[in-house]
Amino acid sequence: MAIQRALVSVFEKEGIVDFCRELDRLGIEIISSGGTSKLLSENKIKNIEVSSITGFPEMMDGRVKTLHPKIHGGILADRSKKNHIEDAKKNKIGLIDLVVVNLYPFEKTISKKDVKIEEAIENIDIGGPTLVRAAAKNYKNVVIVCNPYRYGEILEEIKKGGVSENTKKMLAVEAFEHISHYDVVIENYLRKTFEILDYPKYLNSSFNKINDLRYGENNHQTAAFYKDGDVGFSLPNSRKLQGKELSYNNILDGNSAFEIVRNFGEPTAVVLKHNNPCGVATRKTIEEAYDVAFSGDPKAAFGGIIALNREVGKKLSEKICSSFIEVVIAPGFSKEALEIFKTKEKIRLLDIGKPKFPIVRENHKVYRSIVGGMLIQDVDKLDYDEEKLTIVSKREPNKEEIEDLLYAWKISKYVVSNSVVYVKNRATVGIGAGQMKRVDSAKIAGMVAKEYGRDLKGCCMASEAFLPFRDAIDEAAEVGVTAVIQPGGSIRDKEVIDAVNEHKMAMLFTGIRHFKH
Repeated sequence: MAIQRALVSVFEKEGIVDFCRELDRLGIEIISSGGTSKLLSENKIKNIEVSSITGFPEMMDGRVKTLHPKIHGGILADRSKKNHIEDAKKNKIGLIDLVVVNLYPFEKTISKKDVKIEEAIENIDIGGPTLVRAAAKNYKNVVIVCNPYRYGEILEEIKKGGVSENTKKMLAVEAFEHISHYDVVIENYLRKTFEILDYPKYLNSSFNKINDLRYGENNHQTAAFYKDGDVGFSLPNSRKLQGKELSYNNILDGNSAFEIVRNFGEPTAVVLKHNNPCGVATRKTIEEAYDVAFSGDPKAAFGGIIALNREVGKKLSEKICSSFIEVVIAPGFSKEALEIFKTKEKIRLLDIGKPKFPIVRENHKVYRSIVGGMLIQDVDKLDYDEEKLTIVSKREPNKEEIEDLLYAWKISKYVVSNSVVYVKNRATVGIGAGQMKRVDSAKIAGMVAKEYGRDLKGCCMASEAFLPFRDAIDEAAEVGVTAVIQPGGSIRDKEVIDAVNEHKMAMLFTGIRHFKH
C-alpha cells in the first residue's frame, strides 16, 4: 500500500523534522497540528493545519483539536468496504494512510518534585491516544508510528513501495502497548493521589523494560529485567560501573541483599547467597563491618553478593578482591577502589546512588505470579509493634541482649522460613534458613557457628515465626544462647516459656511474625 497522506502530531519532536522533510520529498501530504505544524512550517516543510481540515480551531487550551470525523473518519475507513469509501466521499473525508503520534509527557511530569495535580491533569493526553487507537485498530490500512526510533526503518519501507503487513502488525501491537502503559501510569498516579489504595477489580500494571537477560534461573529459561516507574533507590535504578552482564539470579540476590542493608544507619555489610544472608554485621567502620559479616560464613560467601551502606574505598576493595564475589552494591566507589576492581573485571559493581541510610520504603505492593494467576500483598514493612513487644520470661534481658535481639529480629525478616538467626554484638554468628522444622534451623545455625570455632555463649536468637515446640529452645541453650525473640502465639507457648525459664534465658514476644516464602 502506497502512503499518500500522513497525520503528524507529536509532543516529542526528536527526529520529526528530518522524517517529515523526507515524507514531503516523497510527495506525501502532511496534516499536522499545534506545535508540530509550527515547527514544520519554520523548517519550510509543507503541511496542512488540522483546523483547515476540520473547519474548527484548536480550542480549550488545546484540549480539542483532532477529535473530529474528518480526521478519525480518514483514519478508520476500511478500504476493503465499499460503504466506508462511499461515506468518506459523501462527507468529503480524505483518507489518511500514516499516523505519527506521541503523547503528552505525563510520566515525566509526575516524576518532578512537588508536582501539583493540576499540572498532572493537563498532561493527560486525550486526542493522542484516540488517534493511536484508531490507527492501530485499522492497521491493515493505516501505519501507526508512536516511537521516534522507528522513523528510519519506516522511511526505508515506504521508499521500497510500502510498509509490509508484518511491520504494520508489529506497529499496531507497539501502539496498544504504548497507550496501555500510558493509561496505567495515570491510573496509578490518581490512585496514589486520591488515596484509593484498595485491591482493584482489575490488576493493571506496567513496567519499563531495562534489558533482556542471557537466561533465567537456569540457562534453558529465557528472562528479562523490568523496572517500575517510581522505585527510588533500588537495583533497577542503580548504575553498573563494571563487570559481566547481570544474571537473573544476581538481580534477585542483589535485591535481597540491598533490602537488608538499607535498614541500617551505621556502617553495615551484608553478605548474601541464594536469597539468604550468610553474614550481616554493623561496626564503626564499613571495613570492619565487612570483615565481620564475611567471617559469618566464609564458605557460603563464595560467589556471593555484597551490599554495603557506605562508599567503597581502597582498603575495602582490596579485601573484596581477595575473595570470589559476584556483585558488590554500594552508595559509590572511590577512584582508587575502581582501579583495584579493574583487576577483577568480572565483578559487577552497582552504584546505588547517595541515599541517606536507613532508607525508609513507602508502602507498596508485592507481586508474585502463580500458574494462571497473581498474588498481591502489602510489603512487610513493620519490624515490630512497641505495644505488643513483651517480656514473657522470668529473667528480663539486659541492655546488650535487647540490642542484639532487635538486631536479630530485623534480619530474620529477610531469611526464608523456617529460620533461626543467632546474633552477638550486632553481627550474625549463625543462620539456619528454609527448614521444614524450626529445630533443624536452630541446629544448622549452631553448626555454622561451630564450624568456625565461634563461642556462642551469650548470643541471642530470633525466630521469625512462633516456636511450636520447646526443642529449638533446648538446642539454642546447649550452644550458649541466653535470650530469644519470637512472635509467640503457639498453643504450646507455656511449654516454650517453661523451657526458657529452665535454662535461665530471657525471651521477648513481638506479637507479629515475618514469614518469608
